[in-house]
Amino acid sequence: MTDNTLSHDALSRLLRPRSVAVIGASDKPGALGASVLGNLERNGFAGEIYPVNPKRETIGARRCYPAIEALPEGVDVAVLAIPQPAVLDAIKALAARKAGGAIIFSAGFAEGGEEGKAQQAEIGRIAAAHGMAIEGPNCLGLVNHVDAIPLTFVETQTAPPEGRRALGIVSQSGAMAAVLGSTFAARDLPISYSVSTGNEAASGVEDYVEWLIADEATQVIAMIVEQFRRPARFLEAAARARGAGKPIVLLHPGKSSAARESAATHTGAMAGDYALMRRKVEREGVIFAETLEELGDITEILMRCPPMPNAEVAVLGESGAFKALTLDLAEEFALPLTHLDDTNAPALRAALPLFVPVSNPLDITAQGLSQPEIYTETLAALLADDRVGAVLAGIIQTDPVTIGIKAPAILAALGDGERSKPLIYAGLDEGAPIPESVVADLRARGIPCFPNAERVVRALSRLAAFHARELEKSPAAGTPVAGLDEHHGVVAEYQAKALLAPLGFAFPPGGFADSAEAAVTVAERIGYPVAMKAQAQALGHKSDAGGVLLNLADADAVHRAWQAIHANVAAYDAKIALDGVLIEAMGERGLEMIVGGRNDPEWGPVVLAGFGGVTAEILKDVCLLTPDMTPAQIEAELMGLKSAALLAGYRGSPRLDVPALAAMVGQVAAVLSAEPELAEIDLNPVILYPHGRGAVALDALMLVEPAGG
Repeated sequence: MTDNTLSHDALSRLLRPRSVAVIGASDKPGALGASVLGNLERNGFAGEIYPVNPKRETIGARRCYPAIEALPEGVDVAVLAIPQPAVLDAIKALAARKAGGAIIFSAGFAEGGEEGKAQQAEIGRIAAAHGMAIEGPNCLGLVNHVDAIPLTFVETQTAPPEGRRALGIVSQSGAMAAVLGSTFAARDLPISYSVSTGNEAASGVEDYVEWLIADEATQVIAMIVEQFRRPARFLEAAARARGAGKPIVLLHPGKSSAARESAATHTGAMAGDYALMRRKVEREGVIFAETLEELGDITEILMRCPPMPNAEVAVLGESGAFKALTLDLAEEFALPLTHLDDTNAPALRAALPLFVPVSNPLDITAQGLSQPEIYTETLAALLADDRVGAVLAGIIQTDPVTIGIKAPAILAALGDGERSKPLIYAGLDEGAPIPESVVADLRARGIPCFPNAERVVRALSRLAAFHARELEKSPAAGTPVAGLDEHHGVVAEYQAKALLAPLGFAFPPGGFADSAEAAVTVAERIGYPVAMKAQAQALGHKSDAGGVLLNLADADAVHRAWQAIHANVAAYDAKIALDGVLIEAMGERGLEMIVGGRNDPEWGPVVLAGFGGVTAEILKDVCLLTPDMTPAQIEAELMGLKSAALLAGYRGSPRLDVPALAAMVGQVAAVLSAEPELAEIDLNPVILYPHGRGAVALDALMLVEPAGG
C-alpha cells in the first residue's frame, strides 16, 4: 500500500461523516447499494445522503444523482457499491469533487492479478495526492456505533455505548469483523467502531488504531490481522496505546506457516516470521490471543474488570476434582497461582470451616449450600489479599435454586466499593439453566460470566503473562563493524571472526591458513591439539561436508587433515573452491548454545539465543530477544527456556555463566542495530562455561545484503 499517513481529521470524516454518497444506490432487495441505504435510514442517519445511480431519478423519497460529477463538492465519504471495473474511475471522479474518503466493497484488485494490483496502487496514489481516507478495497465497510452510522452492506442495527466503556474492532477480514461484532454484542459489550480494512490500498490497521487511541469512547481495541503492512507504524501505535492505558488484544493467524528459510544460517531458519512479529509486538504491550474464543474472552475481562495488579491468581471451587483439574490447567497454560496455606492467609482461614484446609485452588466443598456466607467471606478475603492479582470462582450451578443460593452470596463479597482486581465467575456445568437475571447482575457488577473455567484459565494466563512481562527498555546502542562494507552475501567464518573479534566477541585462539605449511605454522603458534575447518563463502554448514576435523595432535596430522578436508568438500560439492582453512585451539568442553540474529526488512533487528550445536534446528529450544531489552531481561528469557535447568546447575553440575551469554546477546544486538545491511549473524555453537568463565563462539557466519543489492 502507499505509505499515506492520514491525518486524524481525514479519518474522522470517514468514521464520523456528516454526509454520505452511495455510489450504485438501489432499492432492489439484496443489492449492496440498497443495503447501505437501508442501514443508514433504519439507524436514523441525520446527515445528508446522496444516492448515485444513472438509471434512476429517485430512490424512495430521495433524489438520485446521475453521476459522481453531479454531487456537491466535499462529501465526507462515498460508499462504492459498484463492480470492480468501475471503481478506479469512480475514485478519480470523487477526488475531483474533493470527497473526503471512500469505502470500496469490490474485490479483484491486488488479489486478482497484475492489472488489479496496478489499479489498487493507483487508488493509493490518488488517495495520497488528495488526502483521501479510502477503506478497502475488498472490505465489508465500517460501523460507527457511537453516532449510529453503519457504512456496510451487512444488515446492521447500531447500539450506541451511551457512556459505557466501549471497545473498537479493527480487522483486515470483513467477515471476522462481523463475527466479532456479533460475539461482543451477545456478551453485552458496547462497541464504539468496527472497521474492516480489506486490501488496505490507502489506509491500514495502523491508521485506525491510531485514531481509536485518541477516541474518548474507545477503551480496548480488539484486532484480527493477517499481515502488518507497516510494522514500524504499528509498533509506534501499540506503544502509544499502552501509554494511553488502552489495551490491544490481537489474533494473528499464520502461526503454523513455515518459517522463512535461509541458506546461510541456523538463525535465519529458526527465527520465523510469526515468532519475530509476535516478539516485537508483545514488547510494545500487545496481548496475543490464540483463538477467536480467546480474543473474545480476553477482551471481555479487560472490558468488565479492573486491571490485574499483579500476575498471580487465586481460584475458589467446590470440588476436589475441580481443584486437581485447575492445577493441571494452570501448569499447562503457565498460569501463576498465589501460594496460600493455613499459616499465611489468616482471613481466609477464619472464613472456612476447620475441616477445610486453606489452599489454592481452594475447595470449599458443598458447605456453601448450607452456609452461603462462606462464598462471601472467602471471596472477600481473596479480593483483599494484595498477593492475589485476580480471582476465579468456579461454581457448580445445577439449577436455578442452587444459583439462587450462591449468586447473592458471591455478589455480597463485593461490598459497596470499587474492586482493585478482576473477579470472574465460571460455571462448571456448562449448559446448566442459569437465569439471565443472574448473568445480568454479575455483569452489572463488573463480573464476567463464563460457561466453563478452562476458558478463564486460558484468558487469565495471557493477561498474567502480559502483566508479568517486563517492558522496561534499554537504549539500543549500536556497534559498527569496521570493514563490513567490503563484503556481500555470505561472509565465511574466518572473515566473520576477523570482523567481530575487535568488538570483543570471544573466539578460540587461531588463524587462517591458505596452505598446509601455513596451517602448521598457526598450529605451532597456538599449540596442539588443534581443529581444522574448511573455509569458503559457499560453504555454510561445514560439518555437513566433512569440513571439520578435530584433535589434530602434530604437524603430520595437520598435513593429513589438509588433504582430507579438501577431498571431503570436493566429494560433497565439486563446485566449491576453498579459500583455505581455519586453525583453532581445541577448547574445553562445555554446554553448546546458539546466539544469532537478523535484521528483518520489516520489523528490524532481533536476536535468537538458546540451546545450539548441530541439533539446534531440531530442538528449537530458543527465544527471541530485542535490542532494547536489558541484561536482566535477557537473562530472565534465557532462564525461561525448556532446558534451562542445564544452565542453573543440573544434578550437581556447576551453574553456568548465563550473564556472559546474555552479554554476547547484547553484542549481537548492538552490531545488528548499527548495521542494517547485516541481514543475519550466526554464532553456533557457543560454548558456555561455568559461572565466571565466560562463553566462547566456536563458529561464526554472517550474511550481508546491501540496500538495493
